[in-house]
Amino acid sequence: MYELTLSIHNLLRWLVLGAALYAVFRSVTGWRGAEPWTPTAAGAGRVYVILMDVQLLLGILLYAMLSPITRLAFSDFGAAMAQRELRFFAVEHLFLMVLAVAAAHMGKALAPRAATDPLRWRRATLWYGLSLLLMLAGMPWWRPMLRIG
Repeated sequence: MYELTLSIHNLLRWLVLGAALYAVFRSVTGWRGAEPWTPTAAGAGRVYVILMDVQLLLGILLYAMLSPITRLAFSDFGAAMAQRELRFFAVEHLFLMVLAVAAAHMGKALAPRAATDPLRWRRATLWYGLSLLLMLAGMPWWRPMLRIG
């Protein structure tokens, strides 16, 4: 169960990353092009947030129940803080990814509430861009890029 969930989590990260890049690109082009804010135009952010939520649920399942890495870290949390990989997965990855999800949700929630279309696009750009940066900072780049099976 662990390997399957980890493989899905790993593959989904590339979809999430692609959706993040597209949401940022779409919001920047909407802002710079002075496009009207429509539900269709804002759909890239909606897809990004949905994928982030699914990824978060898989991550929580791994973190809380399935991962031998977090299980090892929680068995001696003090010692785990001295080991880079254990500390990363027990604290840093979770913290940065939860912030990334929160930032994506902020963009999705705050952008439509702005008074003008350019301000809507600007808010979306800010929050989705921040979410993307947090996500990139929280990815375990030293691990296999594709983990299947």
